[in-house]
Amino acid sequence: MEKLLLPVALIVIIAELILSGPALTGGDETLLPPVIPVEEPDRVDGWVLAPVLVAEGLESPTDVVGAPDDDRLFIVEKAGRVRIMKDGAVLPDPYIDLSDWVRSTGNEQGMLGIRFHPDYAENLRVMLFYTDLSGTSKLVEVKTSTLDPNRVEPGSVRQILSIPQYGQYHQSGSMFFGPDGKLWVSLGDGGGLGDPEGHGQNPGNLDATIIRIDVDRGFPYSIPDDNPFVEDSGVEARPEVWAYGLRNPWRITYDVETGLIYIPDVGQEGFEELNVVPLTEGGHNFGWSMTEGTNCYQSPDCDPTGQTMPVYTYAHNGNGCAIIGGSVYRGDLMPQVRGHYFFADFCLGWIRSVVVDRDEIHLFKDWTGSRDERLGTVTTIGSDRHGELYVANLEGEIWRLELAPEESQ
Repeated sequence: MEKLLLPVALIVIIAELILSGPALTGGDETLLPPVIPVEEPDRVDGWVLAPVLVAEGLESPTDVVGAPDDDRLFIVEKAGRVRIMKDGAVLPDPYIDLSDWVRSTGNEQGMLGIRFHPDYAENLRVMLFYTDLSGTSKLVEVKTSTLDPNRVEPGSVRQILSIPQYGQYHQSGSMFFGPDGKLWVSLGDGGGLGDPEGHGQNPGNLDATIIRIDVDRGFPYSIPDDNPFVEDSGVEARPEVWAYGLRNPWRITYDVETGLIYIPDVGQEGFEELNVVPLTEGGHNFGWSMTEGTNCYQSPDCDPTGQTMPVYTYAHNGNGCAIIGGSVYRGDLMPQVRGHYFFADFCLGWIRSVVVDRDEIHLFKDWTGSRDERLGTVTTIGSDRHGELYVANLEGEIWRLELAPEESQ
């Protein structure tokens, strides 16, 4: 199988990421995670990743999620289609094709996310996030056909949210439903080097935020009464906002067993970061564009008081260029890593995992070293309904993560 070693899109994305901007100041450039010993032995010793190729021939997949009612995988393609893998094969007809509605020419535009409503078995509702032809970010709802579970009901598209964008970068667009049925959606700062519009520190708009909305009440949605900025908080913010100060949070996720939200945020030209906070605590300011990682960004004497610091950061410096968020492993194929949060880097394709207890890292595992040629240009790490993890790449492949004894490799 021929590999695309450096796609044109990748070259452009890397160029955008490394273009010069304000100098980074302060902090330790290595920013290694604090490794805190645990009482039980490290169960990952002696095991290595042995990914299994399960699908290929897709067009720039950006999201992978398991159907809630069976073992199908729903795979989002950047161009505006959702494909279904069933019984080990990708079905020829898409679940939905919105390619005539979607702008995917920009490197961070296109169809970016899909999530199933928690009551999908009864209401067949599915959320999609994409960039429309005008460059506007759209959150829409569709319904699965009652006659064909592999197709959308014709004419069922309903717009929930529309956010005009001035650039092609930092659209974000990942989602999850919390245990209370509310929908969390991540939104990037809209692009431009160094956040020229100042969206990061302005929760009065929806860019650079994570929002929390109720798609079961109101039209097109309502705002939960317990959102952090509904009441007078001293911060002028949209009531939808749950947290702000983000550049391009690529793949937020929620771990149902720990109640923690994992928020990886792609940096500018210096640092990548992973934020982890409880689902029950909103109102966080993650710092962008005052800070990047734990370092001052806009000026050498910034005051990060009141900001929520990341639990893990890494400097570019040959280590990578863009953090790719994943999921906490809750499956059965790899019991050695149950509870590990897996993430990757877009440029180098390595895979790492951490075990987090609130704001501390208890275990850190570098699974692949500086690069893993097998996994290609990683775009996302998704999971099926059993908690097994799947890596998608720009080359159009889907790999299931598995482990093997080190001596067998």
